[in-house]
Amino acid sequence: MIFKKHISLILVFAGLNFAASAQNTASLSVSNDSKLVISKYIYGQFAEHLGHGVYGGFWVDKSLPVAKQDRIRLDVVNALKKIKIPSLRWPGGCFADEYHWRDGIGPREQRPKMVNTNWGGTTEDNSFGTHEFLELCSLLGCEPYMAANVGSGTVEEMSKWIEYVNSNSTSTVAEMRRKNGHPDPYKVTFWGIGNESWGCGGNMTPEYYADMYKRYASFAKNYPGAPLKKIASGPNVDDYNWTEVIMKNIPDWFMWGISLHYYTVPTGNWGHKGSATAFNESEYFETMVKCLKMEELVTKHAAIMDKYDPEKHVALVVDEWGIWTDVEPGTNPGFLYQQNSLRDALIAATNLNIFNNHCDRVRGAALAQTINVLQSLILTDKEKMLLTPTYHIFDMYKVHQDAKFLPLQLISPDYVVDGKRIKAINASASQDAAGKVHISLVNLDLHNDITISTSLGAIKWKTVSGQILTSANITDINTFQQPDKLRLADFKGAKKDGDNLVVVLPAKSAVTLELE
Repeated sequence: MIFKKHISLILVFAGLNFAASAQNTASLSVSNDSKLVISKYIYGQFAEHLGHGVYGGFWVDKSLPVAKQDRIRLDVVNALKKIKIPSLRWPGGCFADEYHWRDGIGPREQRPKMVNTNWGGTTEDNSFGTHEFLELCSLLGCEPYMAANVGSGTVEEMSKWIEYVNSNSTSTVAEMRRKNGHPDPYKVTFWGIGNESWGCGGNMTPEYYADMYKRYASFAKNYPGAPLKKIASGPNVDDYNWTEVIMKNIPDWFMWGISLHYYTVPTGNWGHKGSATAFNESEYFETMVKCLKMEELVTKHAAIMDKYDPEKHVALVVDEWGIWTDVEPGTNPGFLYQQNSLRDALIAATNLNIFNNHCDRVRGAALAQTINVLQSLILTDKEKMLLTPTYHIFDMYKVHQDAKFLPLQLISPDYVVDGKRIKAINASASQDAAGKVHISLVNLDLHNDITISTSLGAIKWKTVSGQILTSANITDINTFQQPDKLRLADFKGAKKDGDNLVVVLPAKSAVTLELE
């Protein structure tokens, strides 16, 4: 009897060890059987007139002791150039539908002041307008994505704005641009026809907006060298009816894209969204559940688009996304200033993996927002500047821009908290023009390293290197006192095993591997 009990205990412990081993392993297969390209515009950014995003972020006081061109802050410019941001959306956001472009041109001292009714009720002097924004884009080496005012503007106002920036004629409007210091047209191609027209952009029905879109878009004219990419104001979160009506009522040849907005709100309660820095594992887990909802949203909206546009001419443009928490204590609630932790970095990496894997339809996006607002890449405090953990994800993922999409199949263990489950691992892969393969991996599990066995099929490679972003705690942040607490480091946890790749992916980490 005693002997049998010992045998039984041995078998039980062996079973537990096997289960633990299986729980901490994953398998991945990567194929090069694809003709799709991951559009660089997935890595776009967003700068709204909100808090210290533009004023005090990009555009600073003349007396601030930092390097500037005019009043554009150059350390910010250089940081964003390093990660190769492809596009910058401006001036909003909700602000776009109360912005009148003529107020932001001409001599600055003569420009009218305005109240920003959407964000904090601040008074703006319009010193940062069309020319200043387009000069910023020139310095960044990125394409401007301009949002036209449909909510409180007119067709004529939008039409003349396009003429002002794009026409090389001798019209009065084009001559005004020359008089204001820019002889050649800017050739801006990305134009949003309204913003959140279901809400702050006019509280419209989808049927009404579809008609409005067609009217405005009819007078959004192409000028030589600047064929427009018109983007319709799309759904909020899971408003699938909005997508259905827009796709049904607007011909696919009449729009380049349709937008989608979705924010990860940790608690799901807009009145109390949750802290950016003080959260426990249960709160972290619920945040990641909400983050992963992006997969469902993109899949379902894309399926509706496929009904009306099976050739996928129309892009899904996720031009507002990211985590939205409560503001930092003591800051203006209308300025949406929040810190940025390792959690936010994993949210960014997970969303980018989702967009990469849906690159057949997702061909543009814009993180909200670039500086000092929501899930920022950069935070500033007077002359100080720091790069957030989210910035480092975009730095690590820039290798996917305009690279060949590589389909993958992933079998991941679960990450379990309070009896609820999500997949611990997510991933995406691409191959650049030089033939190098890049695989980006995220481990959402706070506790377990996971060993991933990867088959690459017909892809030939000899060496592997990588970068990793992680930290001791999921709540860790970069501060002005300790700006480099979270930064990219070399990753040594991948090796070649015959023709396969074996990766030991640390808990709460994001990694990008390069195979050549």
